[in-house]
Amino acid sequence: MIIDTHLHLIDRSALRYPWLAGEPALDRDFSYEEYAAEAKRVGVERVLHMEVDVDPADIEAETARIEALSRQPGSMLAGAIASCRPEEAGFPAYLDRQRANPFVKGFRRVLHVVPDDISEGALFRENIKRLADTGLVFDLVVLPHQIPKAIALVDLAPDVRFVLDHCGVPDIKSGAEHPWRAHMSEIARRPNVTAKISGVVAYAGPSSTVETLRPYVEHTIGAFGWDRIVWGSDWPVCTLGGGLSTWVAATHALLSGCGHSERERLLRANAVKVWQLE
Repeated sequence: MIIDTHLHLIDRSALRYPWLAGEPALDRDFSYEEYAAEAKRVGVERVLHMEVDVDPADIEAETARIEALSRQPGSMLAGAIASCRPEEAGFPAYLDRQRANPFVKGFRRVLHVVPDDISEGALFRENIKRLADTGLVFDLVVLPHQIPKAIALVDLAPDVRFVLDHCGVPDIKSGAEHPWRAHMSEIARRPNVTAKISGVVAYAGPSSTVETLRPYVEHTIGAFGWDRIVWGSDWPVCTLGGGLSTWVAATHALLSGCGHSERERLLRANAVKVWQLE
C-alpha cells in the first residue's frame, strides 16, 4: 500500500489561487472525491495534502478546509503540509498556532516563484530555524539551478528536517541532467534532507516512457539511499504527464528490480517516520 505525500486539492469557490490564471490546464476544481476514486484503485491508503500556494489571506482557511475533509467517514487524509511565509515577522505566532494542531505535519513556501533573496534573508532563515525540535518538516521546491540556495538554507538549520520535492525539479523534457545531477548528489550529503519521488511525469510530458524517467529517479534514489526517499503523486499536476494511474504504474515498473523492503520504505514506511504518521 502507498502513502501519497503530495496531493493538491483545488476549490475555486472556497479559496483563491492567483497562479492558476497562468495554468489553463489546471484552472478548474480538483476535488478530494475525484482523487480518492482513482487513488483507492491504485493502492493509496493514506495521503498528505500539500498546500497549493493560495492567496496569503487564505492560508489558514486552506488548512481548515482540508482538516474538515479529513473528518469525513473513510477519508484517507492523514495530515496537511501547510503554506507559510517565513520571510514575515508574523511567522512565529503563525507557527505557534499550527503547532497546536496535530493535523499540521509540516510547511512549504514555494521558492521557485519568488526572488532568490527571499530565502536568503535573515528573517526567513531565523524563522526556519524555529522548526527545530517541533517535529514539523519543511518541504523545499526549487529549480535545479537553485539547489545550492536550498543547500545553504539546510546548512544553516541542521536540526530541521527538510524534504526536497519532485526529485529537485529536473528539466526532463530537454533531457538536461546538469547541473541537476551534481547538485542532487551534493544536497543528498545532508542527512537532514529527504527526497520526494514525485512530479517527474509532469516534467517529462505525456509522451514520456519509464525509460525517460529512469535516469532521474534512479539518480535521486542512489544519491539519497532507500531510507531517505518518499513518494508523492503531485496530483493534479501529474495529469499533465498522464495522470495518477500512469505515475503509479511507472513507479512500480521503476521498482521492479527492487526487493520488498526497498519498495516498502519508498512507498510507505519512510513517510510514516518523516511525518510521524503513527
